[in-house]
Formats: sequence, C-alpha cells, structure tokens
Amino acid sequence: MRFDPASLKYDDKGLIPAIAQDAESGDVLMMAWMNAAAVQKTLETGRVTYWSRSRQAFWIKGETSGHVQELVDFRYDCDSDCILVTVTQTGPACHTNRRSCFYRAVRDGDVVELMSPMV
Repeated sequence: MRFDPASLKYDDKGLIPAIAQDAESGDVLMMAWMNAAAVQKTLETGRVTYWSRSRQAFWIKGETSGHVQELVDFRYDCDSDCILVTVTQTGPACHTNRRSCFYRAVRDGDVVELMSPMV
C-alpha cells in the first residue's frame, strides 16, 4: 500500500504537528508543523520541510542556518494526527542555538535549564 499524505488527519488550518527526534541519541529535538505539501517534500527530498505559520511558507530546516535535518525515518501515530521524524541533525535544532528546543524542565516547582547554547 502506497502512502498518501492526504491520509493524515490535519487540523482546520491544514496542519499536523511533527516531532523531530535525533536518530542516534533518541533525544527529542523540536516540534513544528507540516502541511500535506511539506510532508510530500520531506519524503521526496529527504530534507525535513516544515510549514512556517508566521511566514506562511515552507521552512526547510537548516536552509539559512546550515543546521539541517536529514530524514532517517518517517512515522505517524495510531490516530494519524501526529508525525515523528527521526533525523540526522547537523548543529543545533533550536533557534536559541541549543541542541534541543526542550531545554527547560520544571523540578520541584522551579524552572531548570538543562543545556546551554552550543558554541
């Protein structure tokens, strides 16, 4: 059976959440949005492509920063409403220059910063 991006369940804006996970470490790197065309571009090119809600345009991860995400595996959940892309990440994934966007935790009611920006 061939995969059709239209088979995924998108929200009322035509978007679906996409979680990027490092293929080697298993670390969750970031969450962004895709539309059906971004899903198709990602699968066709092997370069992870998101949909920028603020710019209303495709966002090929690393296109300007060089911090690219190369697709290793593409999965979707049991409800077909969330994507997991495992990637080979070059450089930081977060715009704050950290390896992961998930660099803060709440521990005993306090915010703890788990990682510093990469140099």
